[in-house]
Amino acid sequence: MNEKEKRDLLKAEYLHLQSTIENFDNKALTIKAWSVTFGFTAFGVAFSSKAPSIFLIASLGSFIFWILEASWKTFQYAHYRRSREIESYFSGQRGKLMPLQIGSSWSDSYNEGGFNRLFFIMKWHHVILPHIIVTIIGIILYLSTLFQVIEL
Repeated sequence: MNEKEKRDLLKAEYLHLQSTIENFDNKALTIKAWSVTFGFTAFGVAFSSKAPSIFLIASLGSFIFWILEASWKTFQYAHYRRSREIESYFSGQRGKLMPLQIGSSWSDSYNEGGFNRLFFIMKWHHVILPHIIVTIIGIILYLSTLFQVIEL
């Protein structure tokens, strides 16, 4: 394969990676919307049915959505290595780079992170919000009813 073909393939690969990375952000917004909708709907049900345990269900649900979003972010994060490699190639900082290596690069990057990466990503402010707020509100509401600070 000549250098022009290689550059064209790397360019197409880079553009595909960028599109994929952006699509993960769209999925994250959807997960956030589900988390808030589920959580606050459950809060309303807890108040209307006078069932404080539903506050804990809302908190647990929001926590699960938080883990789900962080998992999606780990999938997204694994694409960044290849994107940076291609950028380095085009900036002249890297001499040789084989095109069409998204899968192996993603797999290597993803497997290196493990659970440590998941926990690291869970703490990012743009991942933790709004899940932590819904989780904490649910716990506070449950404890408030348990200790009779509020009545349902």
